[in-house]
Amino acid sequence: MSTLDYEPGGTPVVYALHENADWWPPFERAFREAGVPVREWNLVEGSFDPASAPPAGIFWSRISASAPSRGHDHSKDYARSVLSWLESSGRRTVNGRSTIEFEVSKVAQLAALRAAGIDAPETVAVIGASGLRDAARRFEGRPFITKHNQGGKGLGVRRFDTVEEFETALDAGELDEPVDGITLLQEYVRPAGGFITRVEIVGGEFVYAIAADTIHGGFQLCPADACAIDATTGLPIAPPGAEAAPEPGQRLFTLRRDVDTAFAARLAQFTRDLGIEIAGIEFIESADGRRVVYDINTNTNYNADVEAEADSSGPASIARYLGALLRERYPA
Repeated sequence: MSTLDYEPGGTPVVYALHENADWWPPFERAFREAGVPVREWNLVEGSFDPASAPPAGIFWSRISASAPSRGHDHSKDYARSVLSWLESSGRRTVNGRSTIEFEVSKVAQLAALRAAGIDAPETVAVIGASGLRDAARRFEGRPFITKHNQGGKGLGVRRFDTVEEFETALDAGELDEPVDGITLLQEYVRPAGGFITRVEIVGGEFVYAIAADTIHGGFQLCPADACAIDATTGLPIAPPGAEAAPEPGQRLFTLRRDVDTAFAARLAQFTRDLGIEIAGIEFIESADGRRVVYDINTNTNYNADVEAEADSSGPASIARYLGALLRERYPA
């Protein structure tokens, strides 16, 4: 569904607002198995009447920062408009209008983490291209990475070991232009053990943690099965930033049972404080003993292999959570 088509006074359902059908099947199964009525609303193209009353239901936003990589350049702004309409009409949203800003701005994420006293990587945000060379000199003598402020799926992430290497790439026109014009230069934090950790949170509660292999997975750490395959060629995607080629059948995402539960609880509280109800938060445990949080995913996806091993399911937790909200808001 692109244009909102509904019967006024119809049965309340959960509406899933998204722009990527490839990521939807695991959630559709979870809602069906939980007996929770759900309806997709694809925010790629369409129309709605902002003077009308929205349908009854719970509205869950899964809009992704990586939407422009699929040609959906306007989905972010479509979602902003729709969520503003819904919330001004008194409808219950999950990961609503304010959360969109965290999804599409790593600067907003880093600022919130710093304000909460959580260690985040040293970063310079550069608007436009003219200030990139001067900003890079801040990292003289140490490795750093570039990334897009509106990222997702490792967009624009590249490691440079020297400023000279970075300037050579600039001169060659090798850096992709970010969709919002903001490039981040960020300290490179080497993970101890060759993996990062992603904590999955639903309804402000810790679900489970995964370890993502950075040696073979590089900077492409989207755990959804669809992220591993090029939709055009049907072939595996070569992860940017990988230090070694993955072996056939190698798992890049595994369940992590030894995660520090106190730290996971702190991240869950962080999401509650910000009103982010569903999230996947990524952090690095560095060789020098830091625990650095660098990414907040509010359209989080789940890996099938991890789901098969975990004690709890991410999609099932979401279906139960949204189903409970639906029953609470519309008890009849």
